[in-house]
This record gives sequence, structure tokens and C-alpha cells, in this order.
Amino acid sequence: MEILNESAQKTVPKAGMSTGGKFLIGITGGVGIGLSIVCASFVAPAFRKFCLPYVPATTEQIQNVLSFLPKNATGKLLDIGSGDGRIVVAAAQHVKALKTDGVELNPWLVYYSRMAALRHGVGKQSRFFRRDLWKFNIKEYNYVVIFGVEQMMQDLEHKLIAECPHNAKIIACRFPLPQMQPERIIEDGVNTVWFYDLSRQSRQV
Repeated sequence: MEILNESAQKTVPKAGMSTGGKFLIGITGGVGIGLSIVCASFVAPAFRKFCLPYVPATTEQIQNVLSFLPKNATGKLLDIGSGDGRIVVAAAQHVKALKTDGVELNPWLVYYSRMAALRHGVGKQSRFFRRDLWKFNIKEYNYVVIFGVEQMMQDLEHKLIAECPHNAKIIACRFPLPQMQPERIIEDGVNTVWFYDLSRQSRQV
């Protein structure tokens, strides 16, 4: 009986996880955390008052914007919600005397934009800021490009009138400013662009 009891009490040892398995779990967890961090910067705008999603400008939109920038333009241009920086880079290449800046909240897009500017040879002519556009001072820009959403255009219009120089030129893409009267419009479906001259607008809009 004692022999039988001793046999019954014996247990089969559990197989331990292999080193390879632990390594694989660690790698998978690290990748998951990394993806969560990156994705969070793209999803976060949806929780703000105005959701400004990342939608890359098309080639047609870029050309329509550049058509309002004379080759002899001087001063500074700002792209509000600059995304991957393609408008800022294209404007710098189009007008060599123009300083071009972009303001964008997504850090990964800001880093990408800076690399793109260096890659296209306009790194010294262009700058990118990771800022909240509503807290970013735009008083020094005589050209402002906007890729906004309809819900934010009214508030953005007020900011432009309050802060921009009196002779600033505004280029709005996808959605027009609600009260200002455009000087010119390029009708092109989703690529439509509205051009405004602030010097011709009432400061009471």
C-alpha cells in the first residue's frame, strides 16, 4: 500500500517555456506597445474640439495652391495643419525667396516633414512646429494655407483676421472661409481652392 501511495503522489513536472518562446512574447509585446504609441498620435485629434484628420494633399491641390504664389513672392508662408509637409516643401521649391513653415500637432508627421525638407534640399528654408494651431501666433505670416474641416473654419477665420498682417493672403483648401469674400476660386471638386486678400476684407467680419 505504501508503494502505491508514493506512486500516486508523484506528479509529472511541468514543461517550462523555452527561451525562444519568451523572446517571441517579448518582441510581440514591444511591437504592440510601439504601435499603440504611434497610432495614438493619429487617433488623438478625434478627441479634440475640432477633429483635423491627416489627409495628404493631392498633386492637384498642391498645384492649385502654388498657382496663387507668385514666383517673386517674399516674406513667410504658414501651412496650418501641415501633415507630412508636402505643401511647405513644394512652396519652398516653387518660390526660393519665401520662408515656409508648417504647424502640426502630430509629432511623427512633424519629424517626417523635417526629413522630407532635408531630402528635397529646402531644410534651411522650411521649418515645422509641433504646436496647437489655436495657440500658435500667426502675426508674422503674409501667406497662410489652410487644409481645415468645415466645423473649424468660422473660428479660424476670426483668428486670421485678428492676428494676420492686414495685407496677408489666405489660401483655403477643401472648405471656404464662411464670411470672407474670395478674390479667386479654382473650381476643382475636392481640390477646389479659395484665395483671399485680407486687405480687401472688412476687419469686422
